[in-house]
Amino acid sequence: MPDRESPADTAQAEADSARRRRRAQFLWELAEARALRDRVQPRRAKASRLRHAMRMRTFRW
Repeated sequence: MPDRESPADTAQAEADSARRRRRAQFLWELAEARALRDRVQPRRAKASRLRHAMRMRTFRW
């Protein structure tokens, strides 16, 4: 049947969803770690924000 998925397609889809789940978990933990660092080191966080703002102002689209 052409409209049925083969076992290889199903395995690939499960692998992709697992990869997306791991990536989402990693990004969430990374954001949490950055927020913690910003709370613990406010001066460094402010300097980082200012550097980022300067980079964005000088970036050419």
